Amino acid sequence: QHHFSYHIDIIPIRSPFPHLFNSKMAALKEFSMEEVSKHNKEGDLWIIIDGKVYDVSKFGRLHPGGMPPLVDPTVAGKDCTDLFFGLHRASVLDEPRYAKLQIGTVPKPAQAKAKKEGQDIVMPYAEAMGTWRRFSPYYKETHHKFRAALRAVLDKEVRPFAKKWDDEATLPTREVDKVLGDSGILACLVASEEGVGDLLRSHNIKLPGDIQAEDYDYFHGLILSEELRRALDGGYGVGDGLYGGISIGLPPLLKFGTKDMIERFAVPVIKGEKRICLAISEPYAGSDVAQIRTTATPTADGGWTVSGVKKWITGGMVADYFTTLCRTEKHGSVMLLLERDDENGSVTTKLLKTSYSAAAGTAYVTIHNARAATDHLIGKVGNGFMQTMANFNFERWGMICGGNFHSRMVLEECMRWALSRKVFGKALIQQPVIRYKLAEMAAAVEAVHSMLEDLTYQMCNMTPAEINKHLAGTIALLKYKQTRAATVVADNSCQ
Repeated sequence: QHHFSYHIDIIPIRSPFPHLFNSKMAALKEFSMEEVSKHNKEGDLWIIIDGKVYDVSKFGRLHPGGMPPLVDPTVAGKDCTDLFFGLHRASVLDEPRYAKLQIGTVPKPAQAKAKKEGQDIVMPYAEAMGTWRRFSPYYKETHHKFRAALRAVLDKEVRPFAKKWDDEATLPTREVDKVLGDSGILACLVASEEGVGDLLRSHNIKLPGDIQAEDYDYFHGLILSEELRRALDGGYGVGDGLYGGISIGLPPLLKFGTKDMIERFAVPVIKGEKRICLAISEPYAGSDVAQIRTTATPTADGGWTVSGVKKWITGGMVADYFTTLCRTEKHGSVMLLLERDDENGSVTTKLLKTSYSAAAGTAYVTIHNARAATDHLIGKVGNGFMQTMANFNFERWGMICGGNFHSRMVLEECMRWALSRKVFGKALIQQPVIRYKLAEMAAAVEAVHSMLEDLTYQMCNMTPAEINKHLAGTIALLKYKQTRAATVVADNSCQ
């Protein structure tokens, strides 16, 4: 149960995955308080935070506040736990670049009243209802196994590095791709597509938690979106770079491509050996897909010659294949699979500067007399536009899933900050207006999530065609509602 009383009683929820939070920290030297206190000047400076000893002698030039706060008499050589948690997020200490400053521990550390209770404690509303609700009509054992398996991989291979990737605008590496492929996470992006189960089995590709593709439903997809968002610490740029392009570029190939195309191009992507993206938008046509100018001209041998430009292409900088929508002079629209060709210059990319991280690999794609053989046609000639639209509802649903959990993460961060930050001699959360803001944020997040679960249940009991026919309006309305909820959360979080 979560509830607010006059004194904001908060009952933490035990994580359903305690085994994922076991400490990996090797044994460190234990210092006495007296020994630490001797290191209290510039050039030889230690501090204690939460029972851990940090050597910050050379950290002054990197510290946002410079050296003065570190050599303050209440900090240098002292236990500054309360002061630290009153100014910083607790998660800062988990970042590798700061964790490496730790050189030891002290016995019986002083406990900050508002510090994090422990890695296995979850703040109210920090986890989606499916992880803690005692009774649920939606989630089965496979869903809980799936979440635990996802978290185990992502907490090891992605979460520790996500912020660094985002800050440094690092594009995903083939090593990371291979990890996501070997763990089955990339396969999850398309596990709901028809015929994928047989494809995965034929290549011995397993989903996390040993879930069978036939048992993979939209609630597994909802969980996937939540766990990816959590692992990326909310960083949309890194997420789009890691899997965003694949999640929208691969489904058309699996839906409409030939068996040979799927074997040649889709399987390497699912394994993490190659990358694909969706090349639709142009400088002349963003949402107005019908106005695209990239043109495909038939050749005598049944193939195509393609010329044009594509803009704002997510994951384009690291893509090997481009699921490309083209117009023709006489045959309507057509969807073709183009391959990167940096050597001859027929399909090239350059990085676009966007309002979020360059880690997304957002590209401007130049296509100049690119050759697409007959077997690179996706679907039917004249159906390119409809094939493009076929996945839009599922993309919108995925945005709702990720966006809702992102708002939840903001709420969690605000809750932690309000508990640790002291103003006017008491915790910020004791201020009635702050409690009101937190309650309003929680209500907005949970209301969207409740409707999302109901929508997801409907999707689990419909075919893709039925979803597109009956739920398109509902999905669009919920996407709108999530954007409004996100606005409330963002506004309140900045108080």
